[in-house]
Amino acid sequence: MDLINSIDKNKLPKHLAIIMDGNGRWAKQRGFLRAFGHESGTKSVKKIIEACAKLGIENLTLYAFSTENWNRPKLEVEALMRVLVNSLKKELPTLERNNIKMNAIGNLDLLPPTAQKELKEVIAKTKDNTHLTLTLALSYGSREEIVSAVKKISDKVKNNIISIDSIDDSIINEHLYTQNLPEVDLLIRTSGEHRISNFLLWQIAYAELYFTDILWPDFKEEDLYEAILSYQKRERRFGKTSEQIK
Repeated sequence: MDLINSIDKNKLPKHLAIIMDGNGRWAKQRGFLRAFGHESGTKSVKKIIEACAKLGIENLTLYAFSTENWNRPKLEVEALMRVLVNSLKKELPTLERNNIKMNAIGNLDLLPPTAQKELKEVIAKTKDNTHLTLTLALSYGSREEIVSAVKKISDKVKNNIISIDSIDDSIINEHLYTQNLPEVDLLIRTSGEHRISNFLLWQIAYAELYFTDILWPDFKEEDLYEAILSYQKRERRFGKTSEQIK
């Protein structure tokens, strides 16, 4: 069965988010260091980005490094940062060729200077691309993001810039890292874990969730297509009844 031809291009998720999990376990199963798993995972990243661009998905957000990941062993964190810098350098031609705009969310000031420099350069060089917006969640934690938004809104209330009564969903959205992105339609998590892990908690309020046992380095284009086909078979009611949405 040709999966890609089974996908309805008119019913694609406008915003796809992926928790790329399982690199370390993938390496461990093969007797390698966890760093090798992270390096291998970049191959899946490239394949999935290109597959999304080919399909016509407008927004792809990848959970690359969480605020909690800073607590991992120092050597692993250093390896992850090296992989990030090398990937950014290496994949710029891919982004340009596919008309992909790079974006990043999270507490980016915590990243090493070399990673910040490469990230800023890629973002600047791809800022005018329009086919797909690729967002990397780096040093990202949703609770931290929400706390930051609350602080910014509180400060505006304190200084009479906005009133308490005017605070609604749209005001909160405007103060999140993802203010320029639509809400998530489909969230995929690999590796068999059934958790959200502090990722886009506000933005996935009505997202469809798709969990797979496949470890991230083994996640291929066909696996992405299966997830999208599963999404397209679901009835999204947003609190309404089936009869109301027909």
